[in-house]
Amino acid sequence: MDDPDLQYVDEPGDEVPRSAKSRWLVVGAALVVMLILGFGLGALTTRLIDSDPESTTPGAGSIEVGFAQDMSVHHLQAVTMAGWARDHTTDPAVKTLAFDIERTQTGQVGRMKGWLGLWGQPEQTTGAYMTWMTEPMAGHSGHGGADMKASNGAPMPGMATSAELAKLRSLTGKEMDVFFLQLMLRHHMGGTEMAQYANDHTSVADVKSLTRSMLVSQGAEMDLMKSLLQERGGSPLPA
Repeated sequence: MDDPDLQYVDEPGDEVPRSAKSRWLVVGAALVVMLILGFGLGALTTRLIDSDPESTTPGAGSIEVGFAQDMSVHHLQAVTMAGWARDHTTDPAVKTLAFDIERTQTGQVGRMKGWLGLWGQPEQTTGAYMTWMTEPMAGHSGHGGADMKASNGAPMPGMATSAELAKLRSLTGKEMDVFFLQLMLRHHMGGTEMAQYANDHTSVADVKSLTRSMLVSQGAEMDLMKSLLQERGGSPLPA
């Protein structure tokens, strides 16, 4: 008797669980909705800011534009790593964490891209990253731009290199879970330093609100990742 939860695709021997396929289609659709909602929220709040005659639209080179451009790039790598872990882990705690990170940061990217669209700015910088940061960041002696590259050669603090991403994709089981937690913990550490800088230096209320939200949510996730790492015999990577 045919299993009702299996469907045949491509070749007679290729069977994909229908319930699993449907579940991931729903997840993918939910992430697209989060991105669109985030974009809409960013556009709406920017319109409200622009309706205030005393407000000034952030321009190229500003903290707000630089933060939105660079944090979007930073976030999208986290979304990529979280999506991989969500699809390949069998650890319920890691799967839940990965999905939460993917969902939250996808929505935040949409919001920041919404701002950039309404500010008339490109979604990505055409020059060096982090030139909007003119003062040292916690744990980093350099200033913006090239001086702010991570010690591992990644373009921004906390980000994984291509080799590290390839390693993540090559691992399975507990090894993959531990390496994902290590990469994501370091990623959050770099991201929260950027968010803290923007929060301390912006004069735009909506940017301050988003950065504060990032600091709270990622701070809680970092505490959780440290705990999960310890439980699985891992330890944090160097910053």
